[in-house]
Amino acid sequence: MADIAIDVRDVSIHYRILNSISVQKSFFRRKARSEIFEAVKHVTFSVEEGGILGIIGKNGSGKSTLLRSIAGVFSPNTGTIDLKGHSVSLMALGVGFKENLTGRENIVLSGMLLGFSEKEIEERSQEIIDFAEIGDFIDRPVRTYSSGMHSKLAFSITAMLENDIMLVDEVLSVGDEKFRKKSLSKMKELISDDNRTVIIVSHSIETLKELCGSVMWLHDGEMKEIGDTDTVLEHYLKFMGN
Repeated sequence: MADIAIDVRDVSIHYRILNSISVQKSFFRRKARSEIFEAVKHVTFSVEEGGILGIIGKNGSGKSTLLRSIAGVFSPNTGTIDLKGHSVSLMALGVGFKENLTGRENIVLSGMLLGFSEKEIEERSQEIIDFAEIGDFIDRPVRTYSSGMHSKLAFSITAMLENDIMLVDEVLSVGDEKFRKKSLSKMKELISDDNRTVIIVSHSIETLKELCGSVMWLHDGEMKEIGDTDTVLEHYLKFMGN
């Protein structure tokens, strides 16, 4: 039996939502009224080293929130996440980029945040740029990028600067058809490494069936089911009325 690479135990993640009030009324209140939104509720699961887990669920079910917590973007309110000493990278739209920096500068910044040295990043920068296919925009501020360009660069950085654990949030479905095919091919190449552990968040049934050995179904922050890919997806589609 393979060693565990990702161990998530009883994880809950809460947000505090401020209720909207007028500026005038706010002057007469000591505190703005707020409510707690439970994005993830007592989720427990583990992924073996070399395993590929898909996560599916309707919008707002807590998929991206859970993935960002595993990546260390923020800590859960309760529970524990143990990566067993493995390095981790998050491949997601809008995470980690500084909008006023150029794409080239963001490659360096992102690489350093992933734990790579400047020399290692420099050696792979051209490969990242070539794969991203965004042309002269690589030397323009990221705030000028379309969502497709943003996704291409995010994918390219994480794909070329490989870590033990890869967390992929929807970026396989963003961009033009040519890039989607290329990124899917690259992802297959990356996950063919038996030592690399992957979690993929996606709404694409085809992608999850093609890439994942198991699937977890999240609904309103709770884990409804985890197990065999075809079985879980069948139950999910039936529940969603498809």
